[in-house]
Amino acid sequence: MKGNLKKISEGAAKYIFLLFGSLAVVSVLAITFYMFVKGLPALAQVGVTDLLFGTVWKPTAAEPSYGIFYIILSSIIGTMGAVLIGVPIGLLTAVFLTDYTSGSPRGRKLSGILTAAVELLAAIPSVIYGLIGMMILNPFMYRLEKIIFADSETHQFTGGSNMISAIIVLAVMILPTVINISASSIRAVPQSLRSASLGLGATKLQTIFLVVIPAAKSGIMTGVVLGVGRALGEAMAINMVAGGAVNLPLPFNSVRFLTTQLVSEMGYSSGLHRQVLFTVGLVLYIFIVLINILLSNMKKKGE
Repeated sequence: MKGNLKKISEGAAKYIFLLFGSLAVVSVLAITFYMFVKGLPALAQVGVTDLLFGTVWKPTAAEPSYGIFYIILSSIIGTMGAVLIGVPIGLLTAVFLTDYTSGSPRGRKLSGILTAAVELLAAIPSVIYGLIGMMILNPFMYRLEKIIFADSETHQFTGGSNMISAIIVLAVMILPTVINISASSIRAVPQSLRSASLGLGATKLQTIFLVVIPAAKSGIMTGVVLGVGRALGEAMAINMVAGGAVNLPLPFNSVRFLTTQLVSEMGYSSGLHRQVLFTVGLVLYIFIVLINILLSNMKKKGE
């Protein structure tokens, strides 16, 4: 009787897990189908070249223009900049939490405080990051902007709302993801690898960078993937610190990302303008999918 009951429960659990796994796949397929259905008509109506490679965005003009090339470029450069800043800081922080604070009671206490701070960073809403960036970072950038372009007659001052501000805010926002996942991956590396490296005469620093991090790079890449997804998908904080103008993404230019494009104009758009915004969402979705595929392949090669 107990054996039959065990088989029934295991069989039921199997089908329940299969159901929820199938729901995840169906959800992704449904979102993909919906985005293509909504995004392709405007792409066909405006034209691939004019939409994806046009540089003028004037949807409400007498002769409307729907070029989103600068917006795409801003999203790519902003995300890359955030990753280049946030990933090294996050990785080094994870190394400090795992290998430099575990040898003494004071170190473990410090590790607990830092871990709590990192978890708090992850819990802060994005609008708070945007508010802090707008109140503290943007005025600082404005003062720097006035110093650099004091004698320029062509520069348009943005009040500090520029690409650099957006990159810094994004870099801070991806830190919790990178730190937590990297720290978990580094802790999972067997202690025997560290001991063997140290026994062969390597220093602690050499052991960390030549043995531990390469052994944990699969998990670290997972953290990078999730960090890139966070950076690409962020809207509210970027909308508050980047300025929101469609410009060439130079460091001190006010810029607009794909996500902020949707947030800024979806509420009042209609007709072809609204359809083009769905195409912007489709472009963002395709970018996220392609970046995840690329980083997943890099992760597999690392394994």
